[in-house]
Amino acid sequence: MNDHALLRGTLRHLGRGMVFAAVLSCFVNILMLIVPLYTMQVYDRVMTSRSTDTLVMLAIVAVGGLMLYAVLDFIRTRIFLIMGDLISRRLNVPTLQAAVIDTLHGSQRNSTQAIRDLNDLRSFITGSAITVPLEVMWVPMFLVVLFLLHPIYGWLALGAAALLFLMSVLTDVLTRRPLAQANEAAARSFSDIASTVRNAEVIEAMGMLPAVAKRWERSQYRMIDLLNRGNSSAKALTAASRSLRLILQIAMISTACVLVIDREASPGSAMAAGILMGRMLQPFEQLIDGWRQWVFAWSAFGRVRGLLNGTQGRRQSMPLPRPEGRLSVDRLVYIPPGVDKAVLKGISFSLEPGETLGIIGPSAAGKSTLARLLVGIWEPTSGGIYLDGHSTFLWERESFGLSVGYLPQNVSLLDGTIRENISRMTEASPLDVVNAAKMADVHEMIGRLPFGYDTTVGDSAYSLSGGQRQRIGLARALFGNPRLLVLDEPNSNLDNAGEQALLQAIAKAKAAGTTVVLIAHRPSVVAAVDKLLVLKDGMVDQFGARADVLKAISAPPGTRQVATAPNVARLVKAGKTLADGVQAGQAS
Repeated sequence: MNDHALLRGTLRHLGRGMVFAAVLSCFVNILMLIVPLYTMQVYDRVMTSRSTDTLVMLAIVAVGGLMLYAVLDFIRTRIFLIMGDLISRRLNVPTLQAAVIDTLHGSQRNSTQAIRDLNDLRSFITGSAITVPLEVMWVPMFLVVLFLLHPIYGWLALGAAALLFLMSVLTDVLTRRPLAQANEAAARSFSDIASTVRNAEVIEAMGMLPAVAKRWERSQYRMIDLLNRGNSSAKALTAASRSLRLILQIAMISTACVLVIDREASPGSAMAAGILMGRMLQPFEQLIDGWRQWVFAWSAFGRVRGLLNGTQGRRQSMPLPRPEGRLSVDRLVYIPPGVDKAVLKGISFSLEPGETLGIIGPSAAGKSTLARLLVGIWEPTSGGIYLDGHSTFLWERESFGLSVGYLPQNVSLLDGTIRENISRMTEASPLDVVNAAKMADVHEMIGRLPFGYDTTVGDSAYSLSGGQRQRIGLARALFGNPRLLVLDEPNSNLDNAGEQALLQAIAKAKAAGTTVVLIAHRPSVVAAVDKLLVLKDGMVDQFGARADVLKAISAPPGTRQVATAPNVARLVKAGKTLADGVQAGQAS
C-alpha cells in the first residue's frame, strides 16, 4: 500500500471514529439535561408537595442517569485515544520514510517538521479541543428546551450564543497570522540550534559562539514578540468572552426572576434556565481557545498530507530477487531540483559481475552525484541505471539494500552500538557482523574499544576518529556480501595501514563476484580496479581498461583519441600522477 492509499485509509478510520463520537455526544448531551430538569422538578414539585418519596425517586433517577453519562463520556474519550494511537501506528513510519526521501530529493520543505506535526496531531486528537465541534453541534437541543420553557429564554440564549461565536471568529482573525509566524520562527530556531550543536567543534575552535548566540538570541526575541502579540490578543478576548458569558448568565437569571414575578414562568424553570444557559454557552467559550488549536491541527495535517502525497509512487513495493551484479548505465542525465544546468550529461557504461571500476576526474565533475544515482538515492532526470535489468531507483528499498553496499564521502554512524551499525540496524547473526568487520580489517580495532562491538557510537556517544568511522562504514557496506559495492573516496581519512586493508577488502569483494565502483583521488587505490572512467564537466571523457585509460590521459593532448576541454592540462597531470603511483605500487 502506498502512502497516499494509507493516508486515505487512515482518514476513513478516523472519520468512522468521529461519527461514533458524535453519536455518543448526542446521548452525553441529552444526559446533561438531567441536572436542570432535576432542579426544576425539585423546585416545582418537591418543595410545593413536601414529598420526600418524590425527592428520593428523582434523586435515584438522576444519579443513575449521571452514572450512565460518566460511562458514555469515558467511552467517547477512549475513542479519541484509539484514534490518536491509530495515527501513530499507521503514519509514524511512512512519515519518517517520506521525510527521508523528501530530504534526499532536495525539497525546500522542512520535512522533519512533519514528524513533529504527526505527534502534535496525536496530542490534539487525545486532547479536549477536538470535542468542541461535537458539543457545539448539539447546542440546538439545549436551545429547543429553553424555548419550550419560555420563548424569552430561547431568544436570550440564541443572542448570547451568537455573541460568543462572533468573539471566537474575532479571536481567530486577530491571532492567526502572528501565531503562525511565531510557530514558523520557533521551527527555524530549533533547526538553528540543532545545526549549532552538530557544529560545536568548529564554533568553539574559531570563537564563533558569541556571534552564534547573539544571532539565535535575535531570532528568539522575534519569536517571543510574535508569540506575545498573538497570545496577548487571544488571552484578552478569552477573558472578555468569559466575562461576557457570566454577564449573559446574570441577564438570564434576572430575566427569569422578572418572569417568575409576573407569573409567566415557574421558579423551577428559572433555575433550570440558568443552568441550561451556562451549559449551552460553555462550548462557545471553549471554541475561542479550541478554534486556534483546530487551525494549528489542520495546518499540521496539511503538512503531513503534502509530505506523504508528494513522495507517493516513486518506488516499487514488490521485493526483487538477489541480483548477480550486472550494472548498466544508459544515457544518464541528472539535473538537480531547482537548477537549470545538468550535472551529468549522457553517461553510459556497463560492468559485469565481479568487475571493478574506478571513477576519477577533477572536482565538481559529478563523481559523488553519480555514486548517489548508482545506489538509487536520487532519481535520474532521463536515462537510467539498471542492476540486472531493473532500475536501481525504482527497486524496493529493503530488498535492494540486502544486495548493495554504499560508503558515502562523509561517513556518519547512527546512534547505536558498533554491532548495530555494521548490521545496518537489523537483528543479524554475530558471525555475519564479525565476518564483515574482518573483511574490512577492523575486527581487532573494534576489540580495543571500551566495550568492543557493544560500544555505543553516534552524535552523543563514544567519539571515533575519522579513519575509524570510515573503516566501520566500510564494514557496514560489506555486510551481507553485497552484489554491488559503491565506495565514494573510501580512503580519504585512512592511513597506509587502513588503505592496505581497503585494497584487500576490494580484492575479496571482487573474488566473491561483487561489482565494485570506486571513486578515488589517490593513485594507489586505482591500482585495484579493472576499468577506469574519467568524468569531466559531467560527461565521460575516457572509459575502458585501466591501463588503456591511464595511457590515454597521460599522452600529449594532440594524440588523444577522445576530445578534451581547454583546461585538460590539469587532468593530464593528474593522470600522469595516477600512472606513476600505480607503477610504483606494482613495483613494490
